[in-house]
Amino acid sequence: MRWIPLLLILSFTLIGGINIYKRETRLTQRGFYLIGLTYLTLLEIIVFTPISFDSSTIYVMPLGIGRVNLTQLDIFNLGFFENIVLTVPLGMMIKWSFEKMSLVKMSIIGLLIGSSIETIQYYLSHVFLINRSSDINDVLANGIGIIFGAILVSSFAYLLRRTSLKIPLIAHLEK
Repeated sequence: MRWIPLLLILSFTLIGGINIYKRETRLTQRGFYLIGLTYLTLLEIIVFTPISFDSSTIYVMPLGIGRVNLTQLDIFNLGFFENIVLTVPLGMMIKWSFEKMSLVKMSIIGLLIGSSIETIQYYLSHVFLINRSSDINDVLANGIGIIFGAILVSSFAYLLRRTSLKIPLIAHLEK
């Protein structure tokens, strides 16, 4: 019973992969979508199944309902940093999909996604005994990672716009 979330994740990934493969004819786009799907699948496996990753170790968590921490902030540890790194690509994907979204809105979305992840973990831990903890530190780390990913995409887009404006000017001056 505790493996139902993993089976659902893998089933939806298979359906999504087949859909991408059939509908997207451009190889570059197809590859980009499949990489995104792979990332989202791995993210879902990490946060919604009893499979746990602890720095360099992979293991199956014992049966349990996990713990809840809504008050104790502990942002100076490796787990906090790992959660930030884990969600940076998600922030990049959201910002690429919604280019016009401001960073303030991305901050709100980041915190909402972090809260949603922890709420779903709490629910799945109680229903499927996946032993996942719900932690305010994870909400903050996920939000920071999403915001950082959005800032990276915004900075990259700004540099591209700035570079593409300079190139015609340089070409015009050289004539």
